[in-house]
Amino acid sequence: MNILNPKINEYIEGAIPARKPPFDEMEAYAKEHGFPIIGPLVGTLLKQITHSIKAKRIFELGSGYGYSALWMAQALPEDGKVYLTDRKEENKEMAVRHFEKAGLLDKMEFFVGDALEIFKEHDGPFDIILNDIDKTGYPETIPFVKERLKSGGYFITDNVLWSGRIFDDELEDSTKAILKFTKKLYDDSDFMTSIIPLRDGISVAVKL
Repeated sequence: MNILNPKINEYIEGAIPARKPPFDEMEAYAKEHGFPIIGPLVGTLLKQITHSIKAKRIFELGSGYGYSALWMAQALPEDGKVYLTDRKEENKEMAVRHFEKAGLLDKMEFFVGDALEIFKEHDGPFDIILNDIDKTGYPETIPFVKERLKSGGYFITDNVLWSGRIFDDELEDSTKAILKFTKKLYDDSDFMTSIIPLRDGISVAVKL
């Protein structure tokens, strides 16, 4: 299912200025290898949020090879930092290379392993926490994020519309977890939550 009308998607993407290296290389790699990235529509939103709240500390639960983190790193101040996590060492190596090309290597720190377990070892407060781990783990993230996110900070989660699979008659475990997560997040009075139907659906929750 196309979450966003393809013509609207094409129009917005066409309005976004051409990305500077290494974004072109990262997007080409994703297209060639079928690697899921947030894309420039959501990337622009992440950069905008980072800039608007003057974020300094960002934690990513699941970073791939650093595409989303690099969008946010562009808007960090001189003393800002984004913490990346992924299970694969090769993704870390690619992320380091891309951040270095962008001149932002000093803005990142990458940990290899289980994202949520690594997150539990880091104290807050964080200004932004981006969630893109295995979908079955989504519901478990909420209490840990709440402990470590500052008031006024943003909890952002990818894939909450899951290519329309949330409407399937027979739901896979990953889809059930996304639905459970979304209900828990909206029902949590400590967050003010919206879903933005860009790409695969992104939830944006502000901690009150």
